[in-house]
Amino acid sequence: MQRTRHQFEEAEARDLAPYACKSTASRGRKLAEAEDPHRTAFMRDRDRVIHSGAFRRLEYKTQVLVNGTGDNYRTRMTHTLEVAQIARSVGRALGLNESLVETVGLAHDLGHPPFGHSGEEELRELMHAHGGFEHNAQALRIVDLLETPYPGRPGLNLSYETRSSLLKHGTKSSGPTAADIEAEPQPWLEAQTADAGDSLAYISHDLDDGLRFGVFNESELGELELWRRARAEAQRRYPGAAPAELTRPTIHATLALPVADLIAATDARLRAAGVDSPLAARRQATRMVGFSAEMVELQAEAKRYLFKRFYYADHVMAVRGEARRQLRELFLHLHDHPEAMAEWARTRLATPLPGDNEWRVTCDYVAGMTDRFAQQEWERLVKRC
Repeated sequence: MQRTRHQFEEAEARDLAPYACKSTASRGRKLAEAEDPHRTAFMRDRDRVIHSGAFRRLEYKTQVLVNGTGDNYRTRMTHTLEVAQIARSVGRALGLNESLVETVGLAHDLGHPPFGHSGEEELRELMHAHGGFEHNAQALRIVDLLETPYPGRPGLNLSYETRSSLLKHGTKSSGPTAADIEAEPQPWLEAQTADAGDSLAYISHDLDDGLRFGVFNESELGELELWRRARAEAQRRYPGAAPAELTRPTIHATLALPVADLIAATDARLRAAGVDSPLAARRQATRMVGFSAEMVELQAEAKRYLFKRFYYADHVMAVRGEARRQLRELFLHLHDHPEAMAEWARTRLATPLPGDNEWRVTCDYVAGMTDRFAQQEWERLVKRC
């Protein structure tokens, strides 16, 4: 049986919680469009994100280990897919709009430059006196201006709810495309859910990648209460398994335990606060989507461990330092020699978009690069000079 947009919208009205964003209540798009016959507004946003060039490039952008270090480590793309899956599951359990949750999860890292957080730190320094750089604001800039799949207009023309969710914190952020987004104390609950999914996804998969990379072993991870509880859960589920067979189930439990806690703690918080609408959730003094106090501490302990043993491990930092140096040299070379940039960037210098100057054009150009392309361009333009 063919299902129509109207049927999906009726299902939202019938099945979703009162605090969930409903497609029919969307504040719409910057440019009015005819509705799709088979997709809600948020389903359509999700599909536009997936088919964007910025989304495809995530496959070759760093999560922690610079792309090319190995085939089994997370990239920005695999991280994004994990976040979307986790957030969608949590959102479904809480009665939120699953399509909006998934869209935000898929789009949340579109603004990340090459070389992960090292690249972002370098661009932030380079752009400090020229409008700044922050990957959430850059994600909004990408979907509003830089993606150009449609003739005669810039951007993906996403819904207001998706666009405002990309700023993550629910308030205006640095970036010239955010002027129409109204500041509220908190993001939509769907955006809060994607943010929480981001946090617990990277803790779990970075423990996994750190093990694979050899910066710590399972015995050392026994220092972490989250790992001890996850191992106990794996042993409970697979009582006859050998220790070597429990590694994957333990990693899985480092996700499953926080997810269950997140759902239960958030549900209790929403009930206690009596939240009865999407806007009421945004106007709470604190976020409604979050872990219990106990799980917050377990996650904080794991984050501290990862910063010490993985993100700032000597051999990881050596690679990150070299990546930052190359990115800086490439950026400054392109700023001084704009003729070396692609035609679309050179056109922007002559016909600026809102918020453009020569620094912003260079920043947009470099931030959109993959790790591989940035390294190739550095070798072509800088190393060989």
